[in-house]
Amino acid sequence: MKRNVSRRALLGAGLLTLAGAGGAAGYGVGLFLTDEPSLAGTAAPLPMETSPDPSATPTTPDPSPKYVVPDDTEALQADDIEYKIREFTATAVVRSSVRVRVPSTWSFTQPDPPKTGRYTDPTSKRWIRLEAGFTIQRAPAVSMAERLKQLASVPASQMLSIKSQTVDPDSKEATLVYTYVPENSLRYVIVRWVANGAGLCTFEIAVTGLPQDQDALEAILDHAAQSALRTDSQIGS
Repeated sequence: MKRNVSRRALLGAGLLTLAGAGGAAGYGVGLFLTDEPSLAGTAAPLPMETSPDPSATPTTPDPSPKYVVPDDTEALQADDIEYKIREFTATAVVRSSVRVRVPSTWSFTQPDPPKTGRYTDPTSKRWIRLEAGFTIQRAPAVSMAERLKQLASVPASQMLSIKSQTVDPDSKEATLVYTYVPENSLRYVIVRWVANGAGLCTFEIAVTGLPQDQDALEAILDHAAQSALRTDSQIGS
């Protein structure tokens, strides 16, 4: 049986359950802090450090802070972006057929397993990634709180800085903004957990780019969040 889920659709009954916050789909808390993208496909997430044992003696000291080199690439202009509805399938706990409005010329890649879909601009310096296929059963604010716990263990060498975290009192959607340095240039990230009419998370959408792209990234994210639709079916059906 298939089920359509939009950002304002009411939650249907009989959804699968997912065991544990670190389960197959993470309830939409996949880490979007990545290495620089590759022309061969989507870059893998950076490894997360485990909580240190206070009784253990570290074998290596923390690395020194990086020297950040400004990326003077011309800012992406929101008014210059053309959009179209594009489709992909994300598979985790359920199979989600996704339709979303994103930049029309950005190239599509998926990891294996295909829990997310990613569209990357021609310069490979900006991208939008969407996660679906997870169980719809918790509020966006809870997913954002789980993300913040994950980010707390990111290595200091990434120079991660949380800029804002908000929950819309009406839509219940949660938005997190942070910056980090994957190599030597700063990256600007906005993550939004999209809510349905019942106030539960249906998508995790993240846009990444340069600091000067902020306005365009916000526009891209808004287009995606307002248009995203998923149709779920049981895996193997």
